[in-house]
Amino acid sequence: MKNVLIVSPHFPPVDLPDMHRVRVSLPYFREFGWQPTVLTVTSRFVEGAREPLYGEPDSPTVRSAALPVRWTRMAGLGNLGLRAFPFLYSTGNRMFARGAFDLVYFSTTVFTAVPLGRLWKRRFGIPFVVDMQDPWVNDYYDRHPEARRPPKYAIASRLHRVLEPWSMPAADGVIAVSRAYIDTLASRYPALTGKPTMVLPFGAAPKDFERLRTAPGQNRFFDPADGGIHVVYAGRGGEDMWTALRLVFAALATGLRESPDVFGRLRLHFIGTDYAPAGRARKSIEPLAESMGAAAHVREYPERVPYFEALQTLRDAHMLLLPGSDDPQYTPSKLYPYILARKPLLAILHPRSGACEVARSANAGKVVTLDDAAGLYPVWREILSDLSCAPQTNWQAFERFSAREMTRRQCEFFDRVRSSRNS
Repeated sequence: MKNVLIVSPHFPPVDLPDMHRVRVSLPYFREFGWQPTVLTVTSRFVEGAREPLYGEPDSPTVRSAALPVRWTRMAGLGNLGLRAFPFLYSTGNRMFARGAFDLVYFSTTVFTAVPLGRLWKRRFGIPFVVDMQDPWVNDYYDRHPEARRPPKYAIASRLHRVLEPWSMPAADGVIAVSRAYIDTLASRYPALTGKPTMVLPFGAAPKDFERLRTAPGQNRFFDPADGGIHVVYAGRGGEDMWTALRLVFAALATGLRESPDVFGRLRLHFIGTDYAPAGRARKSIEPLAESMGAAAHVREYPERVPYFEALQTLRDAHMLLLPGSDDPQYTPSKLYPYILARKPLLAILHPRSGACEVARSANAGKVVTLDDAAGLYPVWREILSDLSCAPQTNWQAFERFSAREMTRRQCEFFDRVRSSRNS
């Protein structure tokens, strides 16, 4: 049995999206020859929602300290990777000194923790793999100067433009949710040429819905029996989704004119749209709806909600809506729980998004691309004509996106990295 140290600063009970790859993979690593140990940060040092229903992790977990944010915030420092860096480093040093690890795997969007890979490799000779769930150096706002930049974007961007080129050339392998991420890194860092890479979508976790069937969660957002048609989107917002949302709200306006008896009953719920800590979440969708005259049918709840509560809203919805990003590199991981909820699904995606292939290959819902503005209204009207008809999902085809299958591919990739190091 080979040993992998998985670095994931966000980890249950903390409920943030970048830890789900690790969470759903843990039950399967040993089946494919790898014993995982997770290195994370003690939850009391982490800002973010909590989900107690995750339960205990399936593998050994070591938790480090971090500088308390109540101290560092006064100096303008909230980044978890920076606050935890020395603690993660010293904890990892002790672990490597005590036992043999064959690989270090960074699966996180806390990119300021990734330089640890180069430091540990230099000191202990252990190879490391980076999982690019998002771009580290993100040029989205350079390509879209009209978009509002997040707070402290300039400072964070300068930091990332130092840390990425220092860390990534030393990586022994790169996993990414998008081929574009790998191509971008390869063009920046010739040292990655010839090293193993793999495009790996997120894995679907049917067990999460099995838990809901035995212990239904709460839904504080709507009553599915109140006579309305409740349409749910649960996930992050942002201006990169406005292209898709403009199509949605324009199609809603058409429906209110042409089929007011049906479209007039629609209630669109956008839930958990901001990753900011409690009390600092901001709406990014309702303002657009108001500017387009759709505010009466739209409700946005920007505060993060626990994961299983979000899944319950998908189960309770009459229909699910997935507006995608105008960035072709972005692949929404939330597509999998949408499919597993077994409700009518309408996805509005960039034509080059990997999510298009997933949804279409599994026949899991209706997909309209951003370059087909005229196609949205008739597809939406067709769905609303029979909401009792769930998608005829091809579950055999969907199996290749399961958490078990994604973990099998991860482990095969880890073996490739070890072989390439030994050759």
